[in-house]
Amino acid sequence: MHELSTALAPLLNHIGATVVPVEERVPGDIVLYWEGAPAIAVRLPDEELTSALDRVIGQVEAELGARLADLPRADKQRAVRLLEERGAFTLRKSVESIAKTLGVSRFTVYNYLNREQASSKR
Repeated sequence: MHELSTALAPLLNHIGATVVPVEERVPGDIVLYWEGAPAIAVRLPDEELTSALDRVIGQVEAELGARLADLPRADKQRAVRLLEERGAFTLRKSVESIAKTLGVSRFTVYNYLNREQASSKR
């Protein structure tokens, strides 16, 4: 793969985009040029397939440096705090989805949320 794809990998991962070889591009892909020649194509995520919650979870995973399910308990609590700050829990069925992504029960997510609310009132 072209060196440009390596340089852009963190950004593309953050927004959910993927790199495809120029010869495999389809309409809608964005061709990036290197020294005047087509180097790579970027395929943006299909907005209908990538929900707002998935994007927020992806951002938190990138920020914490691991999949939510792989985090230790303290970092899972931090992830819940970050997700709450970003409005993730205002979305329909978000607690269930976040619990599944974290690998914990809904009850645990509610405990993390309640713990954060209790500590912010002190």
